Amino acid sequence: MKLSYKIVLFFLLLLSIDSVVGQQDPQYTQYMYNTMAINPGYTGSKGHLSVTALARTQWVGLNGAPDTQTFSFHTPIGYSRVGIGLNVINDKLGPSHETYFDGNVSYTIRTSDEGKLAFGLRLGGRTLNLDWSRGIYKDPDAVFSQNVSNRFLPSIGAGLYFYKPNWYLGLSVPNFLRTDHYDDFIESVAKERMHYFLIAGVVFDLNDDLKLKPAAIAKIVSGAPLSLDISANLLFKERLSVGLAWRWDDSISTLFGIQITDTLNIGYAYDLTTSNYQNYNSGTHEVMLRFDVNKPKLKSPRFF
Repeated sequence: MKLSYKIVLFFLLLLSIDSVVGQQDPQYTQYMYNTMAINPGYTGSKGHLSVTALARTQWVGLNGAPDTQTFSFHTPIGYSRVGIGLNVINDKLGPSHETYFDGNVSYTIRTSDEGKLAFGLRLGGRTLNLDWSRGIYKDPDAVFSQNVSNRFLPSIGAGLYFYKPNWYLGLSVPNFLRTDHYDDFIESVAKERMHYFLIAGVVFDLNDDLKLKPAAIAKIVSGAPLSLDISANLLFKERLSVGLAWRWDDSISTLFGIQITDTLNIGYAYDLTTSNYQNYNSGTHEVMLRFDVNKPKLKSPRFF
């Protein structure tokens, strides 16, 4: 497929999601390296054991701002079409503290010599804790006085993930259940609506040493503003990457990554806020570590 044709298809995909709306769960700037947290269909797709740790400190200097840590691993089961994985997410926002535990399983079918389609299922839950003595509120009278301690909320989700060596496309719903969730906008506990995630990415060979990796994610939910992230990274000699990202009506970001060894990758992102919060914080920092265990040396390179 010619380069120009791929570019047209990629941006047509972005335009096609202009009419939908969304809101945010825990969010990541380096979503392209943390895909299983968004889509269980990604589970086992790398063909070997992959372990990822990510820490995100959002809106530094703003009291009660989101603070998120993620640990995940996934692997195929032998030479079968089945992949398994686990996500553990620790998320703090204002008076709330939520811990997610999600098991993921995928089944992959081959659609062509290079194309694969994976069906993913997620089953798990999270614990919700609320301490209303923490934080400062716009309307203190509206805040519930009753704390919440270790309330367990189950979750079940699913995803589709189609990929070839140089591009991917995914659609997922991480949780179909309408469970309780802290909403920082209304400063209360509300029923969470289903979130839809659409992801896409492609790798272009600019020359023998340089690759361009644009990617996008839309986070969609009925009745709320669209959350859209678009990024572009340059990869030099398959070792060093630098890039820029833009989150609609929220922030612009710089990204940096380096493949230290064949098994260890480190990434860093800095978000500069462009929303109404920009005068009250000094930005967002995100650090990612990924270990690829037993990675075959002769395998064709994968960049997502």
